[in-house]
Amino acid sequence: MRAAAFLFALAPLLLAAAPEDETRHTVKSGETLAGVAERAVVPRVLIIEVNGLKAPYTLRKGQVLIIPRRRNRVVEPGETGFGIAYDEGVSWKEIATASGLDPNKPLKAGAKLVIPTVSAPKPAAISRAPSVEQADVPDHPKFAWPATGSVRRGFTPPARRGAHSAIDISGDEGDPVRATAKGRVVFAGDEPKKFGQLVVIDHGGGWFSAYAKLQEVSVKKGKKVRAGDQVGLIGNTGSTSNTELHFELRHDNVPVDPESVLPGRD
Repeated sequence: MRAAAFLFALAPLLLAAAPEDETRHTVKSGETLAGVAERAVVPRVLIIEVNGLKAPYTLRKGQVLIIPRRRNRVVEPGETGFGIAYDEGVSWKEIATASGLDPNKPLKAGAKLVIPTVSAPKPAAISRAPSVEQADVPDHPKFAWPATGSVRRGFTPPARRGAHSAIDISGDEGDPVRATAKGRVVFAGDEPKKFGQLVVIDHGGGWFSAYAKLQEVSVKKGKKVRAGDQVGLIGNTGSTSNTELHFELRHDNVPVDPESVLPGRD
């Protein structure tokens, strides 16, 4: 009986995650930020940033800290910081900081990157944020269809097998591609590893749209656009050879099914 009682008392400790695996840490008496970071094997600066800690970074007993987990990635030829950040759903500044790189310097093939994540990696999606379901879509601008063709391939949430965080809209090479809503162009150029000729627009409120595989980009970074303004031409650049528009919507880096917020078609 005593042995059983002893094991029952130890159960929370036996089941607790090891320091190098835990994603949340409850501060114990006398603990310091440096000590928590060392045991968690996570850079101190990442814990500071994700928890919004302020200098002198004194911890209090019972305080719960988010421990940002991370994974590694090697830069392949042709990849850009923007493309990697967009693909991973993590800002390039955060990736560069975690990797000890200057975010403003050119990225070299073969560079080893640390991809910070707030939660532990998930086998199906490698910690990418789950998609927003239609019922959970937050307030958004009035979006319009960026091209007139039919949807050749629909959206599949990142957590599912065969994930596809976009819709592919069919069309002929050279057909116009238009801004889905007003906003400011934050990227306009070549991202050859995956997206080809790409335009990304910031619509405010955490909403971004992306137009990939373009034959030609019609806008420049920093330009303000209105809904319906031409931003490019349908093409077949990028990682696949189909002539189509690869169209994505994201809110706070979370992929959203465009058809859940675009107007219905007759």
